Amino acid sequence: MPRYEYEALNADGMVLNGSLRAEGEREAMRMLERRGLQALSLQTQQGERKRRHGRLRVMDIVLSLHEVATMLESGVALAEAVAVQAQSSHHPVVVAGFEHISNGLQRGQSFSDVLATCGIPLPDYVVQLVKAGELTGELGEAMRGAASQMEYEEQARAELRNALVYPTILICAGIAAVLIVFTFVVPKFSMLLKKADQLPWLGWAVLASGTWVNSNRLWLAPLLIFGLIGAVAALRRPEVRDRLYQRVSALPVVGDWLLESETARWAKMLGTLLQSKVKLLRALELAAEGVRLQQRRFRLQEVARAVRGGATLAEALEDHNALNGTGCNLVRVGERSGQLPSMLMSLARMYEEAGRQRLKRMLALIEPIAILVIGAVVGVIIMGVMLAITSANNLAV
Repeated sequence: MPRYEYEALNADGMVLNGSLRAEGEREAMRMLERRGLQALSLQTQQGERKRRHGRLRVMDIVLSLHEVATMLESGVALAEAVAVQAQSSHHPVVVAGFEHISNGLQRGQSFSDVLATCGIPLPDYVVQLVKAGELTGELGEAMRGAASQMEYEEQARAELRNALVYPTILICAGIAAVLIVFTFVVPKFSMLLKKADQLPWLGWAVLASGTWVNSNRLWLAPLLIFGLIGAVAALRRPEVRDRLYQRVSALPVVGDWLLESETARWAKMLGTLLQSKVKLLRALELAAEGVRLQQRRFRLQEVARAVRGGATLAEALEDHNALNGTGCNLVRVGERSGQLPSMLMSLARMYEEAGRQRLKRMLALIEPIAILVIGAVVGVIIMGVMLAITSANNLAV
């Protein structure tokens, strides 16, 4: 039943705002009249939500999954928990997805089947966790594990974005400083180009470049702006981001950090799946699919094939050099003690902490390198100008 937002006058002439549920606008108007209210405006809340919420975020989905998990763990029936989400004030995509799930449950479909087709962008492992929860009767715990894994991955992405803010600002400020020098400072000495054949090469190159930038800035500025817009638009495409991710992973320091981060994500996902009673082979397949680095994903897929062939997980990881010695020992201890999910969680924390420390070292290198490069470029420009001025003075003498 749709919800309507209304603005109405009461008997005292005061303006009241609120919402109500009705089969249609006429029914909503009659309900207001029965309350002694005169409607001023009436609109569906769904349209209001679309304007208010904007783009769907991962945390919108995580919040709704956590709420469902809490209700299920508290003994609330699944149909009722889903119906509550379908009537909530979450993002319209989430609300529409839970409405679809509620309708599917009323038709007798399983929760995992309708969840897979509800239109909410969910990773594959969420559906697998829900299927395992349905089989074991621990659906609330499975939903909690799915939400926690999605939250962990989003926090990892947010940590990376936040860590790169300052270096990005520093680099952009340096580029802007160089452009300002080229555009407004260097052209002041363009008259020295009349003696170009008598100027040092560096002085001539700096003055000529600055003069050219200044004379063409009317079309260079729009070109730069459109270039930035095009780059941002390209980075919004998943395939472009994936190719860039693969190329960045080949860099010396950054590649090691990405490898540790991917290993931590894989171990966390595998541990979560096993805790929710997903079979090991299926859990290995799902965890490998969640790895973005192609070479790493292929190696972990080979590990899954080796386990399917009869090898233990620790042996397969060691044979394919998928983990370091400490990681393989943790997995081996987990297999022998029957505590493999807990050992995988410990492994994830170990790699996560190692990746965090490597990120700090990487950022500690990026900042001075950026300052040195920007300072060197500005220094070369100033040196070129000074050489041109000195040469012109010597010629005048």
